[in-house]
Amino acid sequence: MIRLRDHCRAAAAGMILAAVLLSAAVTVPASAAEDPSPPGGLLGIQVPSLSWKDCANRDNGLQCATAQVPRDYRNLGRGSLSLNLKRHLATDSTHRIGSLFVNPGGPGGSAAGFVSAVVSRLPAEVASRFDVVGFDPRGVAASGQVTCMTQEETEQAWAGVSASVQPGAFERGQRAAEQFNAGCQTRSGDLLSYIGTEYVARDMDLLRAAVGDKKLNYFGVSFGTFIGTVYANLFPTRIRVMALDGAYDPEAYANNPYKYDYGQYVALEGALHRFLGWCADSPDCPFGHGDPVTTYDTLVSDLDNNPVRDAHGKVVANGATLTYRVMFALNGGRPGWLGIAKDLSAAQQRGGSYVDSIGSKSSFFAANVAVECADRVYPPSKLLLRYRLALSTASAPRTGSVAAYGPPGYDHSHANACQKWPAKRASRYAGPWNAHGSAPILVVGTTGDPDTPYQDAVTLATTLDNGHLLTFVGEGHSGFAHSSCSRAAEVAYLIGLTLPQDRARCTDDPPPAASVHDTATPHETLSAPPVLAATSDDLSACHYGRRSGDRGSTQWSSRRTPRRV
Repeated sequence: MIRLRDHCRAAAAGMILAAVLLSAAVTVPASAAEDPSPPGGLLGIQVPSLSWKDCANRDNGLQCATAQVPRDYRNLGRGSLSLNLKRHLATDSTHRIGSLFVNPGGPGGSAAGFVSAVVSRLPAEVASRFDVVGFDPRGVAASGQVTCMTQEETEQAWAGVSASVQPGAFERGQRAAEQFNAGCQTRSGDLLSYIGTEYVARDMDLLRAAVGDKKLNYFGVSFGTFIGTVYANLFPTRIRVMALDGAYDPEAYANNPYKYDYGQYVALEGALHRFLGWCADSPDCPFGHGDPVTTYDTLVSDLDNNPVRDAHGKVVANGATLTYRVMFALNGGRPGWLGIAKDLSAAQQRGGSYVDSIGSKSSFFAANVAVECADRVYPPSKLLLRYRLALSTASAPRTGSVAAYGPPGYDHSHANACQKWPAKRASRYAGPWNAHGSAPILVVGTTGDPDTPYQDAVTLATTLDNGHLLTFVGEGHSGFAHSSCSRAAEVAYLIGLTLPQDRARCTDDPPPAASVHDTATPHETLSAPPVLAATSDDLSACHYGRRSGDRGSTQWSSRRTPRRV
């Protein structure tokens, strides 16, 4: 049953359903002063001309295009980069609102691939009213993929990692980061200096103009919320709607990385703890025979001491790689818990996907690390680095060592690499974060999110001058993927400009059940959420109450000057 903490009023539900179906009649009050700067925010930049063509066979019904954008927005003489785009045309052209730009996060996730993966699962209201557009950010996938290590090098790096803290772990982590950084510099060259989220946000503004939209419609998940936040601060008056689900605390992420990383360690360890607690209490859990905690620890230790090898003796999987896979399987929330338990049981017999090679993730790791190291600056003190990694590891005894001392891979495993990042940053957005003068922005946080802690969503919604928080009380990464109530709220906002009431909470956390969940990359987890269809029943269960222009003044003033370093 879908519910909110407060009972929904039938009249309000009817009003929301009407807003979704007749959203063309509902508008956000116009800004008092539109942003006079050209697309991209700088003079002399040409809006890309997009030539849309049918995509390849496996993307039947989708259109593809490429766009040329400046390589360096601060020096237009340095040439251009080619970005890969994909879109699904609105099925109701008569009532089309415009384009909805989407990004699944990562960083390193392909937004073009995201469109391919989710288009058949989109809520009908969204698919009918928007052209759904995804572009691979610079340095990602078909937009000039950053390369740092080969698949074989990645496998070799992980072969020497332990899931527990061992003597010399810090030094091994330092050496792994040095090898990774050297590979990035050799294989990707000066491209490393021209990636990062400020430039991605400027690219998106050019593409907004290229598709003919005066204002941006945007849905960002996970790291996609940081892209949206930077855009909102660079171009606050160019937003129609912006839904940020699974939010980042932008100040901590960009300017206080140790604080941000620590929160991720704690959130991830908590999600694993709750999964193991469910497994201990549930007769349906096939792992651990009533003592999953001891069984899990034993499995990880056994794989570290006696790793899985291929026919040539090469290490394929160990306790560290299994821990990594569990970390990201937890993004699937409670519906994926039974599947995790089954995969862990298979791993006990040295079978199943959790003991597959991790080397295929090398390209995702490269883009993820490169973007984060472009966005963030760690203090140079090696002593402070050692202390903060030890502190974070102590807060997460089962997952922390892999993140702190393993090879650079994803999010909170970047400190060693980013502190010694070899590339000069052409530009890095460092604030402010309030998006002064923007339209209302919807921020969604999940209380049990293992990847983006709930407090980050609270902080972002509070930091934004016109931020509005919706809470999903549940497990998993993002509310849209796991809560019909949250999904309905986001659809109502995107289409009808209708916001949830302040402090609205969705509590429809689905129970553990057999489901297909990701064992590959965080991007793929987000690309295949369990359910993506919002219905009128979902809408009637949600407690809304006002149009997005009802809160505060309708007069927007000019933005503050961005802070860059």
